[in-house]
Amino acid sequence: MSGVLEYKCPACGGRLLFDSNAQRMKCPYCDSEFDINEVSQPETPRPDAFKAEYKELAPEEKEGMVVYSCPSCGGEITGDINTAATFCPFCGNTAIIPQKVTGMLRPDLIIPFKITKEDAQNALKKFYKGKALLPGVFQEQNRIESIKGLYVPYWLFDCDTKASIDYKATNVQAWSDSEYNYTKTDYYQLYREGGASFEYVPADASVKMDDAYMESIEPYKYAEAVEFNTAYLSGYFADKFDVESDSAKQRVNERVKNSMISLFQSTALGYTTCVPVNTNLNFEHGKLRYALMPVWMLNTKYGGKNYLFAMNGQTGKFTGVLPVSWGKFFLWLFSLFVGLGAVGTLIVMLV
Repeated sequence: MSGVLEYKCPACGGRLLFDSNAQRMKCPYCDSEFDINEVSQPETPRPDAFKAEYKELAPEEKEGMVVYSCPSCGGEITGDINTAATFCPFCGNTAIIPQKVTGMLRPDLIIPFKITKEDAQNALKKFYKGKALLPGVFQEQNRIESIKGLYVPYWLFDCDTKASIDYKATNVQAWSDSEYNYTKTDYYQLYREGGASFEYVPADASVKMDDAYMESIEPYKYAEAVEFNTAYLSGYFADKFDVESDSAKQRVNERVKNSMISLFQSTALGYTTCVPVNTNLNFEHGKLRYALMPVWMLNTKYGGKNYLFAMNGQTGKFTGVLPVSWGKFFLWLFSLFVGLGAVGTLIVMLV
């Protein structure tokens, strides 16, 4: 038997939502506000009101899909096997699936949303500004197809690392006299050895989320993470992890490796180039945490194509790919060549 939780307002009985501005639970009907801990134990709906079962779906639709019955209106709520929080498409009530966030699946931490839906929409408009190669009619013709506040599952690793790295470095000097130009290159072999400790190294734990997008909206302020409470999910979508921590560890190790290379390389001062040629690292993983991170996902359509954007729901950092006006691009390229040609002609005339 599977359950769906919803938080009811003690004042009027309406559904409570987490308010990212107030960082409290708020009723959109009577405007009452409550502390998270005051509503930590929602009334459990009738067991027969939220029975989860497979309906008569096509074979390709059945795989990995679960249909719940909304405890408020009885409508069907469809989600995949990883859905932890969603909405009823009929009455709009939040549906929290408790068995996806309890026991071994319960997150240790959550970073609550601080950025509102309106902030995310405004951020997309700001993201358009100053993009010289953006099609002129893009802002007029594109429409936001969907905007979703989603808690993305993450693994957070602590680890100690010991490393030894060999570098090839050069120091280049150039001078000239009345007859010749000279270049002198000195070659060096550098060796660095040491250790460092890393805390809260993140790896998103959702197959459906693009790793590049998730990494580009980092970092999060982990000092603001709080103990998980299902109340934070009210009003948002959420998924449980479907990437095991052992699978995510390899990606984390690669990120730590790149950080160590950069850290050591920053100590090699006074060289023109410094390139790592041999790297040895030993990792000792310590604490592992399972956390949910706030992300706004925005999808727009233009010219028959979908464009996806992501925004850090805590800090507001934004990323995405915009369309390019090839007419503007070739005009810019032509102007560049004309400008370089004019500079070249001027130099020849001066000589």
